[in-house]
Formats: sequence, C-alpha cells, structure tokens
Amino acid sequence: ETERVEKAIALAASGKNVALVCSGDAGIYAMATLVFECLDATYAELEDRFEINVVPGISALQAAAARSGAPIGHDFCTVSLSDLLTPWETIAQRLEAAAEGDFVVALYNPVSKKRTNQLMIAKEILLGHRPEATPVVLAKNLGRENEAIEHVTLGELTSDMADMLTTVLIGNSQTRTLNSAKDSLGPQGRQWIYTPRGYHVTDR
Repeated sequence: ETERVEKAIALAASGKNVALVCSGDAGIYAMATLVFECLDATYAELEDRFEINVVPGISALQAAAARSGAPIGHDFCTVSLSDLLTPWETIAQRLEAAAEGDFVVALYNPVSKKRTNQLMIAKEILLGHRPEATPVVLAKNLGRENEAIEHVTLGELTSDMADMLTTVLIGNSQTRTLNSAKDSLGPQGRQWIYTPRGYHVTDR
C-alpha cells in the first residue's frame, strides 16, 4: 500500500489530480492516515504543493450497525486486534479500558491465518465486565455479494466465526435484542440489536 500511495503523492506533486479510493471510510483504519504519514515524511510544507480533500464514506462499523439495528446508539469505541503495527500489550490495555468503561466495542481485524487467539483473549477481557448473554454482531463481507450478518452472544463467540473481513460488534451491559414478527426473512422473524440511550422514559 505504501508504494502505491507514494506513487499517487508523486503524481499529485507533479501537478496531476489524483484520487485514492478505498473501501469503507478512508479515515478509519484506511488510506487517509497512510497518505498523511507519507506526506509528513516527505513534504514539510503541504500547503505549497497540495490541496487535500478527505471524503467521508460508510465505515464497516456503521454498515454493521445499520444492518443489525442500532447497537452503537450510545457510547462506543473501535479497537483493531491486529498487532502488526501496534504491540499486543497496548491493544490489551485498550480493551481493558473499554471493558471497564462499559463501551460498546467494535473489533476490526479480529482473526487472520496467523492470528487466531486474539479474539478469544478480547472476549475474556470483556467477559470480566459484562455477562455472557451480551449480544454480539458478526458482520462479514459488508457491501459484497456474499455479505452475512450473524447474531450470537459473547459467551458463544469463537474464533472460527470471524476472519479479516469480519467486523465484530460487542454490546455493553445495556445492549438488548428485539425480535420482530414473522417476515420475509424467515419463519422465525428477525432479531434486532440496539443499545438504549434513555430517550424513551416511561415516568413522565
């Protein structure tokens, strides 16, 4: 990726109009950060050479939430489980803080061919602060033909349920499920997941 970004920057520096396209939102674990890292390392005065526009997109986090209901309706955070660029000790510390703070947690890069145990470690950290019945969304291949959304509980979550194209949303202590009536999706109806923020108050 770095080589392609540096080539795009060189073209832009020569006066070309250049667009870098990526999936999801460019600023969330994606290309925008790499662009600025490369620029920071190469060009001291950005304003003299470039006009930069970062265009927002639909992140995997947002798409997964919309497909499953409203699980990030209250405070949430994202954590990447990839330790290629971030030490695992730092990742574990962030998971512990998110668990203790009762955040809804979105996990990016949960499992790869070489990393099969981090998701289970994250699960145990979160289980230290929320029940096994906590709702979990597994959103795979979002926006692609073979997109799949699966709902499990935190206690049921296993590493073989996810891969690098899966976004894992783990509810907080207040996250709930809501079962709809029978519909076109199947005889059992549909299950929605949401995290209440307290808008609906019965004692008025």
